[in-house]
Amino acid sequence: MSTFQELGLNEDLLNAITDLGFEKPSEVQAKAIPILLEEDKDLVALAQTGTGKTAAFGFPMLQKIDVDSRTTQGLILSPTRELCLQITNELKNYGKYCKGLNVVAIYGGSSISDQARQVKRGAQIIVATPGRMKDMISRNMVDISKIQYSVLDEADEMLNMGFYEDITDILSHTPDDKSTWLFSATMPREVATIAKKFMYDPTEITVGNKNESTSNVTHEYYLVNARDRYRALKRLADANPDIFSVIFCRTKRDTQKVAENLIEDGYSAGALHGDLSQNQRDLVMKSFRNNQIQMLVATDVAARGIDVDDITHVINYQLPDEIETYTHRSGRTGRAGKTGVSMVIVSKSELRKIKSIERIIKKQFEKKDVPSGTDIVEVQLMSLANKIHTTETNHEIDKHLDSINELFADTDKDELIKKFFSVEFNRFFDYYQKSKDISAVESRGDKDGGRDYGKQSNDSRYFINVGSKDGFDWMKLKDFLKEQLELGRDDVFKVDVKESFSFFNTEKTLQEKVLAFFTDFKHEGRFVNVEVSENRGRSGGGRRDRGRGRGGNDRRSGGGNRRRDDRGDRRSNDRRSSGGSGNRSDRRSSRRSDDNRSDRGQDRKFNDSRGDRRPESSNSGSDRPRRSRRRD
Repeated sequence: MSTFQELGLNEDLLNAITDLGFEKPSEVQAKAIPILLEEDKDLVALAQTGTGKTAAFGFPMLQKIDVDSRTTQGLILSPTRELCLQITNELKNYGKYCKGLNVVAIYGGSSISDQARQVKRGAQIIVATPGRMKDMISRNMVDISKIQYSVLDEADEMLNMGFYEDITDILSHTPDDKSTWLFSATMPREVATIAKKFMYDPTEITVGNKNESTSNVTHEYYLVNARDRYRALKRLADANPDIFSVIFCRTKRDTQKVAENLIEDGYSAGALHGDLSQNQRDLVMKSFRNNQIQMLVATDVAARGIDVDDITHVINYQLPDEIETYTHRSGRTGRAGKTGVSMVIVSKSELRKIKSIERIIKKQFEKKDVPSGTDIVEVQLMSLANKIHTTETNHEIDKHLDSINELFADTDKDELIKKFFSVEFNRFFDYYQKSKDISAVESRGDKDGGRDYGKQSNDSRYFINVGSKDGFDWMKLKDFLKEQLELGRDDVFKVDVKESFSFFNTEKTLQEKVLAFFTDFKHEGRFVNVEVSENRGRSGGGRRDRGRGRGGNDRRSGGGNRRRDDRGDRRSNDRRSSGGSGNRSDRRSSRRSDDNRSDRGQDRKFNDSRGDRRPESSNSGSDRPRRSRRRD
């Protein structure tokens, strides 16, 4: 079917479609809408993100409900607040000519009593996140005992987020004879299980192959040392001056940190993750939709509500844990018939994941080199030239021309052009002329954020006898060290905070300064002891308490007594040939714990998850090229 008229939609919906500018239905809409309009039955629809699934279930539901009744007849469950609001707004736009229609969004982070009042006024359709919906059911604030249609949108993601029990509980309050429509981008085993449990003989439609990526997106990967991940990100941004992108990180902490670094380096960036309030998230998304933010750094869950058609690039700063999630990420670009690029920044230890993703999305990745400084300078120069060439002349400048011409009276055309473009050219040329080559990937040293803590390392690893019990987390300790030592933002890195002690790194050239400063240094009346960690490959392995005459408190802060240290030293000597440390407590100390949870609420262990998010200059100085922030 080539038109919406042929799908059987009524006049009110067709008028709304005309207003919205929809020309013809997408494949999932053409397949799903006739089935759902013809009869009341269960449906499983598999389609990639960005193919128009909301309209595929939204139009049939709007046509089937009775807008003259105040009874809740339709329930749509979605995984995130952003997606909940997005669906609600779209349904209101689709039903703008359906007089009496009331669609209510129920989600966390907003007043539950206000939402209950909206429902009580008569909501034919409720769009909800599982957690808030379950809460309102338990308080008898909603009645879904008479619904006729239920939709599980982004079902795979809801199950990945641990909402299975919530969904089960919610659906137990609904009639058995309702129609259930399940829409998902991927079909993992858990989605098949829920379809079998809650649906009766469902019709299944598939757009493309299961889990396959949309054909509008090309896939690229860039192999770098893990410590160069942030440098690679900046180069990819600089090589695409008109980039409008979503950058995916695994954890909320990494998301916030990468966004902060980009902003500090002059990029128009913002963060979107679960630790932000609803008002903050709304402001970030508003800025992104208005193109005031060019680079939105997000977690997978928070990004599920991003419905922006003009995204040019998706950048996987870190690969997701579940390979199927990559399909959702890449689906943020290449929407509404446009093309897009999905980029992946990987270290050697992650290369195997690329092959696994290729098998699932049934697309090949193109291996590309991180753009060189020369390439970036040329791209930026030509981008500026094109902008100047296409800029409309503002004749208000005419009154200033005499003064300008007088200033450049002795400058010929070629020299004037060189001077004009050098203003922009010099920033990037000077910066990248001094920058290191990050295209050469080391054969080893990718562990622990991409650094080799062996004898050839250019870093020094330190032990310090303060930890979380002293009120420090990794960020506070980093800021404390920078302030005390008067170092740049990126001179302190790999900060690892334990309960009563911590570890951190600097470049080896700063070692003498660090140790000298912390000789007889007191913080809040207590001596702070800093020593070079003897086994830099582990977070404290092989450390011996040398002491400085500070008594028992110092030994406790060092993480062990003399007997344990002696035993650890003997074992270390016995195993020196294999490079191991036999000290059990040291091995425990070496296990890095990411104290920030992902949006799914589960602790994860990642390869290179912390990375080394250091810009190309180890100083915080002014030699970085700073991008002018676009303001609308």
